[in-house]
Order: sequence, then structure tokens, then C-alpha cells
Amino acid sequence: MGTIIFLFLAGVAAGLLASTAGLASVASYPALLAVGLPPVLANVTNTAALIFSGLGAITSSIKELRGHWRQVSLFVALSLFGSVGGSWLLLAAPAESFEKVVPFFILIAALMLLISGRETGSSSSKDALKAARQHPLKRFLILLASYLGIVLVGAYTGYFGAAGGVLFLAFLSVILDDDFAVVNAIKNVIAFAGNFVATVIFIFRSHIVWHFVLVMGIGLFIGGYLGPVIVRHVNIKLLRSLIALAAIVLAIDLFVKAYFK
Repeated sequence: MGTIIFLFLAGVAAGLLASTAGLASVASYPALLAVGLPPVLANVTNTAALIFSGLGAITSSIKELRGHWRQVSLFVALSLFGSVGGSWLLLAAPAESFEKVVPFFILIAALMLLISGRETGSSSSKDALKAARQHPLKRFLILLASYLGIVLVGAYTGYFGAAGGVLFLAFLSVILDDDFAVVNAIKNVIAFAGNFVATVIFIFRSHIVWHFVLVMGIGLFIGGYLGPVIVRHVNIKLLRSLIALAAIVLAIDLFVKAYFK
């Protein structure tokens, strides 16, 4: 009974982190390790359970996603294309060979989150992007760079995965003009699609501890549903800062593990 309660509460925490910051695995993966699952099995089971967080977040974000489904579908397709490529690359070059640069990626994501939410003087980076989009050639180059960026972040999540949600959140915050709640909702759909496809693959190629998925999944759905509600009502600048701070702490932790283990 203690294990059930522990995984449920870890699921709620992870769902909140997933649907607000893209940092679910900070809570869910260690919880599965704590109840005795070996790392690979915990990783696979964690991915399957995170589907429930995505379902909760999408259900709660229908208002923000209204009118954006065409754009979301394109972003999902691009990210999944990159994710497949990243997964293929993982077979050729194990993630351990990449771990030394991951902390810097996450640190960059944190800085992007902070910069994308900061207005400077009478204009901002978003104003500059809006002006550039009025020029046909610049608009084309911006779209190309944006789509390529989504593919590359997708490839990163397929290859390594750590804080992939934060990277998507940071990148989308820069390239989109929408409110943070909308950007966060789009990020949640992309994350859900990635976890769903990965789970389908794992069903045929690995083993999933389904009773842990169910218990943690209930908590993940609740946390995932509450996350977008929280985003609607909190100070967005404060939320960005907290997410960036959490990403920086994660980057430092991964840096220490990569260079001093």
C-alpha cells in the first residue's frame, strides 16, 4: 500500500512538473528507481506512464489549443521526425558519448526562457521577429530555421531525453508570438505525441511494468490536468524564472555527473 501511495504522489508531482515546466522525469524516474526497478526498465515504464500526464494536460488546455491545431500538427510531425532520427543515432552512438554537452544545452534553454520573456525598452526580440516576418525572404528563413529547430530538439529528445520538454518550451517561447499558456499547451501536445510513439515501440521491443504505469499514471493525469490551470493564474514572469532556475539546477547536476563521476 505504501508503494501505491508513494507512486501516486510522485505521479502528481511529475504531472505538475511536466505540464508546467517539462521536467516530469525529475520526479517520476527517481520514484520508479526507488521502488526497485532497474534503470532501463524504469526509463521504459516512466515513458509509458507520462502518456497520462499528456492526456491530462491536453484535456485541460483545450481553450489554449483552440485555433492552433493545424500548427500543432505540423510541430508534432517535425518533432517526431527528429525523434526517430535521434533514436536511430542512439543505436549507433550511445548516449554516454553525448552526456558531456547535454548540461550546456539545458543551460541554453534556461537562458532562452528568461530572454524570451523579457521586454527591453520599446521593443523586444518578438517585435524584431514580427518585423522580419513582413519581408518575404526573411519570413522564409525564419520559418526554415524554426522548423529545423523543432526537428533538432525532437532529435535531442529521441537521443538523450533529459529536459526535452524544457528545450521545447524555451524554443517555442522564442519563435511563437502567443501567450505563454498557449506555448506551454503546444509543448504538452508535442511531449504527449513523443511519449505515445515511444511507448508503442517499447510495447513490441521491451518490457513495461503496467501496474506501476497505472498507479503513477492516475497521479500523472491529475498533475497534468492541474498544470495548465496553474499556468493560467500565476505570474508568468515568476513561472518562467522558476522553470529556468530548475533547469539551471538540473544542468549543474548533469554537469557534475558528466565531468566528476
